Amino acid sequence: MKLGTTELNTAPIALGCMRMNDLNTQEAVNVIEASVEAGINLFDHADIYGAGASEKVFTAALKESTIKRDDLILQSKCGIRQGYFDFSKEHIQSSVDAILNRLQTDYLDILLLHRPDALMEPEEVAEAFQKLKESGKVKYFGVSNFHPHQIELLKQYVKEDLIINQLQLSLMHTPLIDAGLNVNMQNRESVVRDSGLLPYSQLNKMTIQAWSPFQFGMIEGVFVDNPDFPEVNAALQELADKYAVSKSAIAIAWILRHPASIQAVIGSMNPERIQSICKAQDVQLTREEWYKLYRTAGNNLP
Repeated sequence: MKLGTTELNTAPIALGCMRMNDLNTQEAVNVIEASVEAGINLFDHADIYGAGASEKVFTAALKESTIKRDDLILQSKCGIRQGYFDFSKEHIQSSVDAILNRLQTDYLDILLLHRPDALMEPEEVAEAFQKLKESGKVKYFGVSNFHPHQIELLKQYVKEDLIINQLQLSLMHTPLIDAGLNVNMQNRESVVRDSGLLPYSQLNKMTIQAWSPFQFGMIEGVFVDNPDFPEVNAALQELADKYAVSKSAIAIAWILRHPASIQAVIGSMNPERIQSICKAQDVQLTREEWYKLYRTAGNNLP
């Protein structure tokens, strides 16, 4: 798949590196090499992951691996500080400098603004982005957890395309999808909570990256193999047996089946599990199977 309006080629699955600070260098080497072997080339970071330690561990491991930096798409995020959000020009620029230092690279392929800042001044963001682009420090830009009006506000000032919006989505967390199926109804699912992010992203060729693809609720826990969700796991197992993959791979295949070309960001630090999950890329669920999983996750069709 291609990211947004760019010519960047990437797999439908990316690796989120939030937990990489829990690994030693050799363990991180194994994770990176297993990911690349499975087809992953986009590695997602953030300056708050391990307070920067995850990026440092990744860098040390990359040096010890057989993988070249230029063969990877490195993405990081900034804007979350202790107790508040900060999209000031100074913070964005200093954050990128610190990220580049930790990753020991001259450039980021993609920079995302991590969570909306209520005090965002879009002119400042635009100025920061322009300087980062002109200096060669960042090639592409995007956001995370933004709704369409916030994106449109930024686009009034930012010259560069915003190519990504990173959003929570899983089989057990589907507000992106629910309202679109319950149009002109009065039930809870019909409430539009995101200003129509899914069709907006498709209309504007903005790639959605699905974070926490195995979580239910607001990252309350993992639903795969969770005894609290027997029907979902039974449905996942049935399809896992049919396609000869794991239940986790089916959960990712459910996300990838959507025509919006969503990229799933997985966070496993287990090389075998990463390669098992990546088999989702070879699974094409039928419409009937996709809707059956959606229904067994507790959703009623209108």
